[in-house]
Amino acid sequence: MTTHSRTRPWHLHQYVQVTAGEVATGVFGDGPPVVLVHGTPASSYLWRNAVPTLARHHTVYVWDLLGFGASRLDRDLDPGATPSIAQQARTLAELVEHWGLETPALVGHDIGGGVVMRAHLLEGVPASRIALLDAAVLGPWNTPFTEHQQRYAEAYRTMPLHIFDDLVTARLRTAVHRPMSEEVAESYRAPWAGAEGQQRWIDQVCAVSFEDTREAVARLGEVSAPTLVVWGAEDQWLAPATGDRLAAAIPGAERVTIPGAGHFIAEDRPEETAKVLVDFFAAERARAEAGPAGATRVRRGEG
Repeated sequence: MTTHSRTRPWHLHQYVQVTAGEVATGVFGDGPPVVLVHGTPASSYLWRNAVPTLARHHTVYVWDLLGFGASRLDRDLDPGATPSIAQQARTLAELVEHWGLETPALVGHDIGGGVVMRAHLLEGVPASRIALLDAAVLGPWNTPFTEHQQRYAEAYRTMPLHIFDDLVTARLRTAVHRPMSEEVAESYRAPWAGAEGQQRWIDQVCAVSFEDTREAVARLGEVSAPTLVVWGAEDQWLAPATGDRLAAAIPGAERVTIPGAGHFIAEDRPEETAKVLVDFFAAERARAEAGPAGATRVRRGEG
């Protein structure tokens, strides 16, 4: 893999060549490594206001999933490649190797949670600890809107651009509890704009399937890394009860709810999200340093 620089919005200046395309990446801060994996239909932009707090304690690695944000899926390199969870998990494994990380903390939001768990359990990506935020892991997790698009993909692909744009804009606004500003809404919408963006949107919608997380779900009982499950109390896409089920399926997992946050938890409550992660990582690090005799599990109640 090779890396080169390119100017683009939101600080991701590094591009890494992977098997199926070119991934936009960024590295911030100093300390134990943390890899942030966003979900759909977002990009690394989701993390922009949480990264400064995390970067005061950690080296934070962020990237745009293939086919999302500024990352490019290249079918000339891999004709069979799709922006599926399985493909993203293989890409995460490549990136972790490229960055030279031995046991990073892995954080996954939405389908990024599915990517993290598949990468860890099926691709062999090591993890010192895992945090799953409003995560699409346990099925069924497709929303009715996503299922409708999958069922009538060709209609959405050929829909007049201005109508499709209205749908995307309205959809993105339901991802948050606190209203987005026009500037923020435009930043989330921009990668999906125009004819190319419309096709990329439908490509990723059609590629996302619970089949890609089924194998990981079957092995959740094998997870030994300390795990934290975080959910926005006002998530309209994946109900908080899903987070309860996910935490119950992973041995020893902790469960936290953040009030006043929708599905895009790091957009609604970036400081609170970052603090929950920093506290979790610090507690686990202290426990590891203390050893078995001094270990005490810190349980966090619902927000």
